[in-house]
Amino acid sequence: MNQTQFSATFFSKVPIIGIIRNIAANDVAAILPVYAEAGLTTIEITMNTAGAEDMICYALQHYAGKLNIGAGTVCTEDELDRAIAAGAQFIVTPVVNEKIIKKCVSLAIPIFPGAFTPTEIYNAWELGATMVKVFPGSLLGPVYIKEVKAPLNQIKLIPTGGITLDNILSFKNAGADGYGMGSHLFNSTMIKQQDWAGLKAHFMEFVKLADPAND
Repeated sequence: MNQTQFSATFFSKVPIIGIIRNIAANDVAAILPVYAEAGLTTIEITMNTAGAEDMICYALQHYAGKLNIGAGTVCTEDELDRAIAAGAQFIVTPVVNEKIIKKCVSLAIPIFPGAFTPTEIYNAWELGATMVKVFPGSLLGPVYIKEVKAPLNQIKLIPTGGITLDNILSFKNAGADGYGMGSHLFNSTMIKQQDWAGLKAHFMEFVKLADPAND
């Protein structure tokens, strides 16, 4: 595998995108090996996190070929250009931005745009989205994913926001193709206490539930 490219194989093993937002660089450096050891495969560093570009570069330097490293909260073309320059292997946005989607498609960079209504979801997919991030996923829950999937079953959906150990199986059973997770995955108390063993065990609980092999 070209280490600069997103691996769909990695993602399919455990289809969770862990969202790093407002976590300090030294903590991110400590989290990355724990994340990989737990079996997680794909991580997103949001562009509104201080030092995001340096974190992406660091992650790629140490974990390319082991993890998919992407950039999230990409809202403008300038942010997209900076994310790509940092080496981001995939792009996540909170909204449907046609220019960003088309540019990613033209560069063959996987793009996961955020959408909510069926029209937004369909339009994002038609523009060339790799998968569509349903955001905020917590607002209508798993039943919404199931309802949208009924007529739009060809579209790959990644609900994001509010995914927990208690409801991930409900989203899975509703037809979710992946899961975007931030604070529920990156437990702030464990990070603050530098409880890396505890965090690894926490990660592994999500891995067990999300793994398609456990269907």
